[in-house]
Amino acid sequence: MTKTFYPNELPVGKVHGLLSGAIGPRPIAFASTLDDEGRPNLSPFSFFNVFSANPPILIFSPARRGRDNSTKHTYENVKKIAEVVINVVNYDMLHQMSLSSTEYPKGTNEFEKAGFTQEVSEKVRPFRVKEAPVQMECVVNEVIELGTEGGAGNLVICEVLAIHVNEAVMDENEKINQHKIDLVGRCGGNWYTRASGDAIFEVAKPLTTMGIGVDTIPVEIRNSKFLTGNDLGKLGNVESLPNETDVNDFKLIELSELFIELEDHQPELEQRLHEMAHDFLEQDQIEEAWKTLLTFNNG
Repeated sequence: MTKTFYPNELPVGKVHGLLSGAIGPRPIAFASTLDDEGRPNLSPFSFFNVFSANPPILIFSPARRGRDNSTKHTYENVKKIAEVVINVVNYDMLHQMSLSSTEYPKGTNEFEKAGFTQEVSEKVRPFRVKEAPVQMECVVNEVIELGTEGGAGNLVICEVLAIHVNEAVMDENEKINQHKIDLVGRCGGNWYTRASGDAIFEVAKPLTTMGIGVDTIPVEIRNSKFLTGNDLGKLGNVESLPNETDVNDFKLIELSELFIELEDHQPELEQRLHEMAHDFLEQDQIEEAWKTLLTFNNG
């Protein structure tokens, strides 16, 4: 059962809650700016992402407050001094980052309030957060106001001039190690997520291969009650199926006892094979899963 909501019929807070609850986890732009008197400001924004590598472009949105339509200090600052440092947030700095989001009076130095260290930038005037694993110095190319009412976003389009990366989160090839950087993401309400341990996993991108596609999987496998959508996606990402000889060898060596045991119980045999294939797929043993499934189809 699906419930449908129409934003133009809802209060802004309800719309914001649905959007932020459904679209996540979101990366956090920990934005460092200066006001027109040169005073530092530091604030996190989760309406944020990277949109281009050439030129390197980040966009974040310090939206107008829904309750009173006031604007954020960060938005006011970049309109006057078009420079910003986007600092990346990891787990070790999560609670300090959250503290900095307190709506302190204009001119308050959130670096000091949250206990962060100001690091002088090379290309721009705002300070970097020394504790952040990655700090990106940016010039603001444009600010696009999306509306004038409470809740309206303001897209701050930033071009990256320098990227500072703590070597502790890099591997020997100067790539950022996702386990070492220990990122956090914003979810709905007060919820966050931590991108570490079992929460992060690899999925091979089909950039150089041409998968056969789910549509070519035999119907009896595609409609299985025991295989998930993820299972079907993995099965459909192979370039070709195991040949008949390999399937028969697998049946004789690995599955012979099961076929003898359930020879007169074909529905149960099919279920067991599909369950075994699911287990293989959970371990990313795609070829073994295909061989298991095809043993039944081959008779």
